[in-house]
Amino acid sequence: MISQRHEQVVFGYDRASGLRAMVAIHSTALGPSLGGCRMRPYADEAAMVADALLLSEAMSYKNALAGLDHGGGKAVIWGDPARDKSPELFHAMGRFIATLGGRYITAGDVGTTVADLDLIYQTNPWTTGRSPEHGGSGDTGILTAYGMQQAMRAVARHRWGSDSLEGKVVGISGAGKVGRRLAEHLVAEEGARVIITDPAPEAIASIPVAVEVVGSTEDLIARELDIYSPNALGHALTPQVVEALRCVAVCGAANNQLATPDVAEMLAARGILYAPDYLVNCGGVVQAAEELGPVVGAAKPPRLAGWFDMDRARARVAGVYDTTLRVLGRADAEGVLPVVAAAREAEERMAAGGAAFRRFDVGR
Repeated sequence: MISQRHEQVVFGYDRASGLRAMVAIHSTALGPSLGGCRMRPYADEAAMVADALLLSEAMSYKNALAGLDHGGGKAVIWGDPARDKSPELFHAMGRFIATLGGRYITAGDVGTTVADLDLIYQTNPWTTGRSPEHGGSGDTGILTAYGMQQAMRAVARHRWGSDSLEGKVVGISGAGKVGRRLAEHLVAEEGARVIITDPAPEAIASIPVAVEVVGSTEDLIARELDIYSPNALGHALTPQVVEALRCVAVCGAANNQLATPDVAEMLAARGILYAPDYLVNCGGVVQAAEELGPVVGAAKPPRLAGWFDMDRARARVAGVYDTTLRVLGRADAEGVLPVVAAAREAEERMAAGGAAFRRFDVGR
């Protein structure tokens, strides 16, 4: 069943390339929707639809909290990124996205790379996360990891009264393009102790700093941690995981970490501070948005090479520190869970921005 909370949901199929995909646009109240393109071997179409709907809604909240003039959207490709990729498939995906005329702007996500986005860009001008050679900013995991570092500093200040992470024990699940960079920030710049797990030995080997490696997520959550950081796929926080956790706070980059909404209450009942994922993992989408320049009408493509500036984007991502502190403080002041406070703040901005963005017109 398609959510009635979404503005638009479209499906794409290309027989020649084997493309099976969809785009979900949750909101354009603040501007054209912006969100990543994910590729996964879904069990069935229902799983694909559910993932796209949840992810696109979270993108609306993420973009609003990050202060972006963008709504939330998500694209998903039903396929195995290890065996189903081809230039033809990504060209077909680009053509599919382009039919939306700029209402949805794509970026990278789980299962897609900068090289894949370069291929999508060949048939779809509304593509961010491209390589610098194609006018983009490259891997958005760079600023996602940096933003996570700043969010963890804010969590530390809220919880312990100081934003220093020196000596703190951080457990990272997932050593992908965000997790490995986050580990490097925490060890090299913050003086934290990192314990990490990932099923791929090559991912662990890519970490350039000294970390402790454990064999599984189950092993990791059984350790005494200050902060647990899920950085792989969603639904990492199940009731069973919450019962097993031995940490003070959860702050991770994975999207849709709560397996069910009541998990947030379970975390609070155990005294574990949960920093909502869409609040803290905004660095990548800020990086993508910075490629675009000021928001333009939907029918006009993003700016090309020459606009993006990494220092400017990094400075904007650093704002997640203040936003995280503000939302966590609001939760305490209003006596609500952080997920409630974060949602309220995002919804307030979307409601206020909706009237201001009536100039948005796909016909322009």
